[in-house]
Parts: sequence; structure tokens; C-alpha cells
Amino acid sequence: MEDVQLIAPNMTSTEKEKPISGVSRQISVSEFSCHCCYDILVNPTTLNCGHSLCRHCLALWWVSSKKTECPECREKWEGFPKVNILLRDAIEKLFPDAIKLRLEDIQQNSDVVHSLAAFHKYGNDQISIAPNAGRANPQRGGGFFSGVLTALTGVAVVLLVYHWSSRESEHDLLVHKSVAKWTAEEVIFWLEQLGPWASLYRERFLSERVNGRLLLTLTDEDFSKAPYNIENSSHRKAIIMELERVKTLGVKPPQNLWEYKAVNPGKSLFLLYALKSSPRLSMLYLYLFDYAETFLPFIHTICPVQEKEDIITKFLDFKEPTWKQWREFLVKYSFLPYQLIAEFAWDWLDVHYWTSRFLIVNAMLLSVLELFSFWRIWSRNDLKTVPHIMWSHFWKVSTQGLFVAIFWPIIPQFICNCLFYWALYFNPIINIDLVVKEVRRLETQLL
Repeated sequence: MEDVQLIAPNMTSTEKEKPISGVSRQISVSEFSCHCCYDILVNPTTLNCGHSLCRHCLALWWVSSKKTECPECREKWEGFPKVNILLRDAIEKLFPDAIKLRLEDIQQNSDVVHSLAAFHKYGNDQISIAPNAGRANPQRGGGFFSGVLTALTGVAVVLLVYHWSSRESEHDLLVHKSVAKWTAEEVIFWLEQLGPWASLYRERFLSERVNGRLLLTLTDEDFSKAPYNIENSSHRKAIIMELERVKTLGVKPPQNLWEYKAVNPGKSLFLLYALKSSPRLSMLYLYLFDYAETFLPFIHTICPVQEKEDIITKFLDFKEPTWKQWREFLVKYSFLPYQLIAEFAWDWLDVHYWTSRFLIVNAMLLSVLELFSFWRIWSRNDLKTVPHIMWSHFWKVSTQGLFVAIFWPIIPQFICNCLFYWALYFNPIINIDLVVKEVRRLETQLL
């Protein structure tokens, strides 16, 4: 039996030779024995009841019984048991030789190794689904992140109230109003949305009181002569091309998020949720079933051939993407799909100041969460399960999409608006909390 003399660390050499009552005494391995194997504790794990056991003994017990209770007193434990670091370090310093021999025996026992792996996998799963897992140590940054979440929630509520208060005017947007009924002020509004350069011609249109009916009669020759005098051929071409789109549709084509939502409420809600949960599948869907209207503007925005002067000009003339654009898109699509969404939102910062920032932050957070998911699969050696996970996810998303498509006609618009604004402004806040929990869980695993 291994014995150790326990001596106070701050004693002088003279004092060490004199026994001190209550401090110096002989201790043995038996005083640090496991209640299961009755050998010295290895990675001691202390349960809620106070009993300490070897971690591998607890794992073997859990694998054989599938019970979350103490093997000795049968009291159930809460959460997932952790190694008692203080006790472990003390035992390893007192009995290094005994611990070394025990660790070698454990590592050579395949049953113990498999049981420990299964036990830790169960623990990781429990942590990931536990609602309060991220609050295990509130002193380590909890106050800071709580303040950040509160501030962002306040901003989200203000934006939500602003857009919700203006919902009555959604049907008065030009995307719903026939161009022949546009007033002179509405024509100016349409013109200014073409880009900053269009403000050069604002006064000329105002002086002529150009309304919707008059706008429909104007030609390229009219714009080149007085009183309009648009000498820049590129500006004139942009106005004519957009005017042709207006004539074809009979209304103003959507040119920002809110107009797009007003015209396509179902598609906008679908894209918002689909790009969040399945960005690769969603982009593949757009390529296959919505190529000209949605995918082409998307790829030309995130992978431009060359820098252009404003956003709207990019949407006037769509050509087939070049090989260089496809190469850049496919690399990001494979490895950083949320980066594509962030780049698209970045291009709209001048139009949607706060909303674009929420989308960019959310895309960054989703990228981090995806990396954590890949790391979890890699660390658990679960690469063989990736095809099964992908198929299950595809089936889940397809089923949900089909369900929503079937019941979409009877879903109240009020519910759709709530879901839309929730995904737009509150999902980033939820994802911040999820990232913090993942970081803390990673810290716990590394201890």
C-alpha cells in the first residue's frame, strides 16, 4: 500500500521535521478509493449526492444500466457529471505512480474506452439540448452578453414597431399601383430609386410635372432633348430600360426588401427561413426553379464582373454568369454559403441601413454555428453519419416546405408578418446566445 506524508507547504525545513497536530499524518491510497472498483480514483467525478467515482466506472455503469443515478446510493444526478478537478489534481500529485499504472490499464481496455466515448457523447447531447446549458457559469461574461442581447433586442423592437406601424401603407406602394395613376411626386420617387445619379434630373421632371401617363409616352429622343437634356448616354439608357420594365409590368418593379415582400409575401418568407436553415439547398432551388428572376440578380450582386456605380444598375441588364463568376460562387457556396448572404446584404447597406446589418451579423453567427457543428462531428468521429444527417435534413426541410405550401392560402397575413419580422430581427439575437453557449461548452470539454 502506497503511503504519503502530508506536510503544510509553507513550513520551514526545521518545522518540517517536527510533527504538527492535525497537519502531519500518514495517508494511503485507500482513502482515495472509488466506490465501484475500490481502487484509486482516476478522473474522479463527484455526483450531486457527494459520492465520487472513477469516470470510467461511472461510464461503465451508465452503459450497462442506462440510469442517471449514483451506483451506490441510487440518487439521480442533475445535468451531466463533471470531473472534480481539485480532487483529481490532489490525487495525481500524491500518488503519481499509482495513477500512471491505472491510466495505462484503462487505455488498454477497449470496453472501457468505448464506454467512455459513449458516455461523453451522451453528455455532449445533453448539453446541446439543455435550455440552461449556457448559464452554467454566469460569472464568466454572462453580464456582458446579457447587456448586448438586451441592447440588440431593443433595437429589434424599435425596427419592428417602425415597420409594423407602416404596414397600412404597404398596399399603397408603387408596386401595387398602376403606372398610369402615378402622380408627379411618385414619378420622382421612382426616378430617385434608380440611383444617386438620378437626383441630377429631379428638378427637370418636377418643372414639367411628369405624371404616370406622361412618363409612358417619353422616349429616348425625348430624354436627350430639352427640357430633360439627359446628355449622359449611360443614364439615359438606364432610365429607358427601367421604363420598359415598368411598361411591361404595368407597375413599378420591386427594388428593395419591403417592395419585394409586398409583391412576393410567400417567397420572401420562404427565402428568409430557407436561407437560414439550408443555404445550399435554397440556392440550388433558386438555380433550378427561379433562375432569371432571383438567382441571376443574386449571383451578379455577390460575384460582380466589375464594380458599378450603384445597386439598381446591376439589376437592369442580366447576362449569363462568366466562368470566373461561377468559380467564385461555387467555392463560397461549398464552404461559406452564409458569406454569400452577407455579401448580398452588404450591397444594400445604403438602402436598408439597420436591416442589412442585422442580416450580416446573422450570417456571421450562422457561419460560426455551422463550424461548431462540423467540429462536433469531427471530434466525435461521426463522419460516417454525415450522409444520414444530410438526408434527414433534406427530408425534414422538404416536408416542412410542402406543409407550408399546402396551408399557405389559409395562413393569415398577420401570422406571416410576425414570422417574417421575427426571423429578420430576432434570430440574430437568438444566434448570439447559441454561439456563446457553444463556446462555453467547448471550454468545458477542453478542461
